[in-house]
Amino acid sequence: MDWWVVLLLLITGLIGLMLTGFPVAFSFLLVVMAAMYFLMGGVSGFDQLTLSIFDSLTKFSMTPIPFFVLMGEVLYQSGLATRTLNVVSKWMGPIPGRLSVITLLSGGLFAALSGSTVANTAMFGSLMVPEMTKRGYSAEMTVGPIMASGALAMVIPPSALAVILGSLAEVSIGGLLIAALVPGLLLLLLFLVYTIVRCWINPSLAPRYEVETVEAKEKWIAVVRDLVPMGAIIFLVLGLIFLGVATPTEAAALGALGAFLLAAVFRSLTPTVIKRAIVGSLKVTVMILAIIAGSGAFSQVLAFSGASRQLVQLVLSADISPMLILLIMLSAVVILGFFMEQVSIMMITIPVFMPIVAVLGFDPIWFAVLVLICLEIGQLTPPVGLALFVMKGVAPPSISMGQIYRAALPYVAADVVGVALIIVFPAIALWLPGFI
Repeated sequence: MDWWVVLLLLITGLIGLMLTGFPVAFSFLLVVMAAMYFLMGGVSGFDQLTLSIFDSLTKFSMTPIPFFVLMGEVLYQSGLATRTLNVVSKWMGPIPGRLSVITLLSGGLFAALSGSTVANTAMFGSLMVPEMTKRGYSAEMTVGPIMASGALAMVIPPSALAVILGSLAEVSIGGLLIAALVPGLLLLLLFLVYTIVRCWINPSLAPRYEVETVEAKEKWIAVVRDLVPMGAIIFLVLGLIFLGVATPTEAAALGALGAFLLAAVFRSLTPTVIKRAIVGSLKVTVMILAIIAGSGAFSQVLAFSGASRQLVQLVLSADISPMLILLIMLSAVVILGFFMEQVSIMMITIPVFMPIVAVLGFDPIWFAVLVLICLEIGQLTPPVGLALFVMKGVAPPSISMGQIYRAALPYVAADVVGVALIIVFPAIALWLPGFI
C-alpha cells in the first residue's frame, strides 16, 4: 500500500471517529490497532502496540503532568484566585476598561498558577461577570477579556499542554516551559493594549465609575499577604527550572506541594477541596496519558509505513520556501482547532511536522512555542472552542453565543499578531532558554 494512502486512511479514520463523539484516546487506539494488524503481520502487531504504549508512558518527561494538573486543581478548588483579583484591583486606577484590564492581569497571573483554561475561564467568569454587568459593561468587554485570560493558561507556564507538546515533539520540557514565558507575556500585553485602546475610543463599552482610593500602606500589605505567596509558587516551578536547581518533574512536585501548603495557610484546604482536587487531577491525568499512549503508537505506524520519511522527501522536493511551509503547518493547526480539541490536534500533526521541522533547520523549541499559540487560538474559535462553551456556561442568559463568538475575535487577531512577531523575531521565544 502506498504511503500516502496509509497516511490518508489514518487521518480520515481518526477525524471520522472523533466527529462521531467517540473518545479521543479510544479513537487513536482503535485506528492504531487496525493499522498495526494490517501492516505489522496480524495479531503479532498487537505485541508491538503493547511495547509502544509501555515505552510512551514510562518516559521520565511525562512525570510533571500529574503534578502540574494537581497544583492547578488545588489552587482552583481552594478559590485562591480571588486574593489575586483583590490585590490587582487595589493597585488599578481609573483607566479605560478598568474591570476588563483587572480581569486580564489577574487571569494572566492565575494562568501561571493553574495552567487550566477551564479553571481560569470558569473562575473569572463567575467572579467578574456580575460586577461588570452591574457597572454597565458591554458583552464584548465582559466576556472577551475573561476568555482571553483563560486561553492564556495554555501558553503561560507551567502549562500541562506544553509538557504534552514537549513530550510528543521530543524537545526539552524545561526549555519549552521557559521559552513560552515571554511569548505568553507578549500575548497578555497585546490583549491589554487592545482592551484599553478600544475602551478609550468607545467609552460606552466600559463606562467609567468612581474608584475607591486605597492607601499605599494597604496596597503593600495586600501584595505581601496575598501576592508574594503566589509568586513563591511560580518561583518553585519556573525559577528552579531556570536556575538549573530542579528538573521539570522536581519543580512540578514542589509546585504541587506549595499549592497544598498555601491553601492550608489560608485555611482553604478543607476535606472537600482535597477530594475535588485529587479526583479532578486523576481524571485529567488518566485522559492525557491514554491519549499520549495512542499517539506514540500512531508515530510508530507512520514510521513503519514510510509515511513520515516520504512526506519529508515530498516537502524537500517541492519548490516552496521553508517559511511558506512553516505558515502552512501553523495554518493547519489553526484550522483543525475549529473542529478538534488541542491534544487531538497535537497527536495528529506533531508526528508529521517534527521531521519536517528538523530537515528545514527550524529550532524545535521555537516551532513548539508557535504551535502552542496556534493551539490556544483554537480555544477561542467556533464551533468547538472550549473557552467559548465554558464562558456560555457561566454567563447570564442575556449574553448569546453569537455575542461570545464576536467578543473572542479581536483576541484571536491579537494572537495572530503575536505569532507573526515571534516568527519575525525568534529571540522572543529563544532568549530565556539561552540562559539555561
